[in-house]
Amino acid sequence: MRTRRAYGLKRPKIRQSWNKYNLYNLSRAEPPSLALNTFFQQKWTAKGIARAYHGETVREKQWQRMFRRRLRAVVPMDHNQLARSDGYEHAEGRGSGLEPHPNKKPRPFPRTPYMHMTFAPLERRLDTAIFRAMFASSTRQARQFVVHGDVKVNGKKMIYPGYQLNPGDMFQVEPERVLFATGAPKDARERRAGRVARQKRAKTSSKDEDASSLNPPPTPAPETPVPETPEQDTKGTLQSLLSQARSLLTTPATASALSGKRKQELRVFQRTLKKTLSRSSLFPQQATNLTDSLDAQLQELTQKLNLNPPSPPQRDEKDRVDSRDLGPETLTPENSSLLRNALAEARENPIDVTKPYATPWRPRPYMSAFAFIPRYLEVHHRICSAVYLRHPVARPGLGEVPTPFGNDTNSLAFNWYLRRR
Repeated sequence: MRTRRAYGLKRPKIRQSWNKYNLYNLSRAEPPSLALNTFFQQKWTAKGIARAYHGETVREKQWQRMFRRRLRAVVPMDHNQLARSDGYEHAEGRGSGLEPHPNKKPRPFPRTPYMHMTFAPLERRLDTAIFRAMFASSTRQARQFVVHGDVKVNGKKMIYPGYQLNPGDMFQVEPERVLFATGAPKDARERRAGRVARQKRAKTSSKDEDASSLNPPPTPAPETPVPETPEQDTKGTLQSLLSQARSLLTTPATASALSGKRKQELRVFQRTLKKTLSRSSLFPQQATNLTDSLDAQLQELTQKLNLNPPSPPQRDEKDRVDSRDLGPETLTPENSSLLRNALAEARENPIDVTKPYATPWRPRPYMSAFAFIPRYLEVHHRICSAVYLRHPVARPGLGEVPTPFGNDTNSLAFNWYLRRR
């Protein structure tokens, strides 16, 4: 019912949403025909169309208090040109009848769309900024995230969607909420798998609770003292590890196979060993644990040398083996790199039926038409945070407030609110 009422197709109104019906209304939107209307009716119609998109969740009285007749704009000027000249060339030949050369016509300066800045104060709202940063699929969903406590401003939880951001403020949304908002929804099969997983988990937890209530935990037996092991030769083990690392770097056959990154890792490992050997007072248990960790680190560095095994030699037709019988050690370098990339992607983006969105995660449909970031926001999608750099301004040929309406509609809406101040 909410979708049918907000994204009607008979009398379409454009909303701040990624909904497919809203995208369809946006594709067939046309300027309203106001030729036979009075000026009052033109302003009223333009105000209604523009307010359906800008600040849909903001009350009219609240927006009238936020409205400002002063529109922010800047004129970009070339500092090199200002340093070279004081503008005398623009007055050359004035009043003397000197005409410019017909082949050197002055380039027209683009007009500044001041009227696109009519609803600029609404871009400071926290819910609008979350939608502009692509952390939510609509301003209503962004408002829900804020009210539910999933948004922080400057490190503190903020539950007011109408909070006015100041330049330099950083806001952050919970990554799980962003994945849910921007990810594709589940289909019927995935929803059923999620319900089955939740039912199994509920049955397992109920069985565990019943078993714990019937069988109380036994009293723990008194601990028996563990005899202490003699101190190990930690210094000798560290010296042997240091000699192995030095041999890997000095042996010509091994050094030629090492890349620059691997050599740097081995040198860092050598410095760590030398610092450890310089310590005169190490507890036995601490020294044993440190030796084990260093030994494991050296083994890992040594194994990295054989990540790309050489390709198998060419065989005759008699000695050929079916490709299905080849093991992982006979993979070509290209196939091994593809396998590593596939494993890394499966580890970073696994299949989890308990998530409220489709897994592996993929972007939701009809999202590319709205995938843009305004200039006044600096967004980091990996940590789901953004910085409100400054207030939006109008430039020659560009208005930084995203709006689907033209200059005429915004001008009529501005004049409607201008007479009510």
